[in-house]
Amino acid sequence: MNLQTFASEAAGRKTVQTDSFLTLHYSVSLENGTEVVSTFEEKPATLLLGQGQLAPMLEQALLGMPEGERMTYRLAPEHAFGPRNPELLQWVSLATLRENSSFEEDYSPGDLVEFNAPSGGNYAGVLKEFGETAALFDFNHPLAGQTILFDVQLIGIL
Repeated sequence: MNLQTFASEAAGRKTVQTDSFLTLHYSVSLENGTEVVSTFEEKPATLLLGQGQLAPMLEQALLGMPEGERMTYRLAPEHAFGPRNPELLQWVSLATLRENSSFEEDYSPGDLVEFNAPSGGNYAGVLKEFGETAALFDFNHPLAGQTILFDVQLIGIL
């Protein structure tokens, strides 16, 4: 038990640690107020930190937060989903698209398309435009380059 945990628990309040099991409400919004995801109108989320259930930078923001608090964190792009990388705008041949995705679907610009990775697993990109023999995809995270607001109501630490 570290000193911060001891001091908080001595005061009757636990704080979030790297392996905490949490019950919480949270939302992720853009700076302009556009909500990306929220649990505030639903059942609270439960998650175990360090298991990939929440993006690593959002987990980092929670560390040390006292049980029962509500906080809003403003995360600049470099502390959120990173800056946009122009090298992640790539043309994919229509043949490769057919071989590695569900190409029978009727894709339109703006759609998120999943691809089978050569090493197994999946990755995704947003379709930007179609050409005659290839399609342009943006493989940046959809929130890359954005400042986000992470609003958290920490209900309990189990």
